[in-house]
Amino acid sequence: MSARVTAQEFHAADGVQDWRSVYHLVSAHFPTESLAAGTAFVGEVTRVAGAGAEYLAVDLRAGGVTVSLGRRDVELARRISGVAAELGLQADPSVVQVINVTVDALVGADVLPFWRAVLGYGQIGDDYLFDPLRRGPAVGLQEMDVARVGRNRIHVDVAVAHDQAEARVAAALAAGGRLVSDAHAPKWWVLSDAEGNEACVATWMGR
Repeated sequence: MSARVTAQEFHAADGVQDWRSVYHLVSAHFPTESLAAGTAFVGEVTRVAGAGAEYLAVDLRAGGVTVSLGRRDVELARRISGVAAELGLQADPSVVQVINVTVDALVGADVLPFWRAVLGYGQIGDDYLFDPLRRGPAVGLQEMDVARVGRNRIHVDVAVAHDQAEARVAAALAAGGRLVSDAHAPKWWVLSDAEGNEACVATWMGR
């Protein structure tokens, strides 16, 4: 299957059960018993990636390895899952996520340069900033027709695995959160804390 596929086509393919689409990425997290075990796995991932390493990002920690692909490459995902299985590693989709901070703006061009400079981020298009070293969350702009009154203009977007979203929403509500709107679910749910600060839980579905 071509590497340039939709999220729905990716998840319909065989052999990618370890992986979850989160926004533009597909990611899988593999818990490991030690940093050494994780390092060995990363070595194997690098070996099987070949030319696909151009689209590969790896987060190595003592407790596990998160592998993300910058495009939905079914064959590469299968190869990485294969080496994980050979090493006895099992994926945990419940911890796969991408976090964005979204800033509402009347004129995006007036505020984007500030956020790019103050964060030291790179820019994609005219409304998206990213950490070049992938250490922090991305920042996106959401343009408004009129200024919001009585609501926050900065909120957190949390993209999670599509089959984990309802559990994440339920956990947030059980922890004292409030449901602001589910009109766009399962694309996203708008939640808030007890004082009205907002966060959205989002999936690839409906995009």
